[in-house]
Amino acid sequence: MFGKRYAASMISRSAENPQDRRKFLQAAGMTGLGVVGVGALGGIGLAGPAAAATRRSAPVAEAGAEVSDGAVLNFALNLEYLEAEFYLHAVTGKGLADSMTTGTGTRGGVSGGRAVRFETKATKQYAQEIAGDEKAHVAFLRSALGAAAVSRPAIDLQSSFTAAAQAAGIVKPGHTFDAFACEENFLLAAYLFEDVGVTAYKGAAPLISNKTYLEAAAGILAVEAYHAGTIRSALYQRGGGLLGTGLFSTDLKTASVRLSAARDSLDGPADDDQGVIDSHGNANIVPTDANGIAYSRSPGQVLNIVYLTDKAATSGGFFPQGVNGDVTTSAAG
Repeated sequence: MFGKRYAASMISRSAENPQDRRKFLQAAGMTGLGVVGVGALGGIGLAGPAAAATRRSAPVAEAGAEVSDGAVLNFALNLEYLEAEFYLHAVTGKGLADSMTTGTGTRGGVSGGRAVRFETKATKQYAQEIAGDEKAHVAFLRSALGAAAVSRPAIDLQSSFTAAAQAAGIVKPGHTFDAFACEENFLLAAYLFEDVGVTAYKGAAPLISNKTYLEAAAGILAVEAYHAGTIRSALYQRGGGLLGTGLFSTDLKTASVRLSAARDSLDGPADDDQGVIDSHGNANIVPTDANGIAYSRSPGQVLNIVYLTDKAATSGGFFPQGVNGDVTTSAAG
């Protein structure tokens, strides 16, 4: 499942002595094969989810020599700004303090967002806890980056959700989707972000050389995975429906599948994204490949989704003026 350049990159970063490199090779099942031999395995007919996972690794490996650790962390900081603003607005009615949004690049404001009138204690507590985590992620990354940290870019929490919902076939053209109108709308909006966050951190991991940063990124990935599992479980268990006019369906499970398909249509040809139910209507809380491994997205593929485009672009969707830093362009379709 490892491509040649991807394996070479991971081997070189896995450790700084031959013993640890040997352990990595053994763990990956590559002992004695060599990097070229491992790369050649790609031609023996992988199919289905395993092949899709291999295709997903390629853009990540290609970018490995082009970006620094700081650029990767700043890319992550842009995403954390987005998540923090979404959750903080939902639970408090306001976003990050100005002191947490300064830095390099153009600082932008936040359009849209307001406090959600939560109906259940559980969902409100989920939202409060996640909001606290996302705020902490912003603080941590800003501290790690120091003076190199990017400022918060302009963020759209209003028309972007409508565009995403229309593209997914959740609302009809000419109608809006308000992510803050009710618990159900909030959960579906959170689902849009959380799955992308998990695949973004997994995809970025091979790009990070510094072990301390890599461990920290792995910790954030784990937290994002907890968040995603919580949101997906809540969506699956909800009995209520979406709120709004022009809805094709109010069913949350169906909406998650449609939103998943929309994300898939933006980030490339592979059909990896999965809703909270499978084709038989059974629970699908943890989206994985045939090996039980989460999927990756390259930074460019992540930007495809948050820019809401399947083309190479430098702005759009949730970031109407683009993100700050060195990694700013979405992948070409």
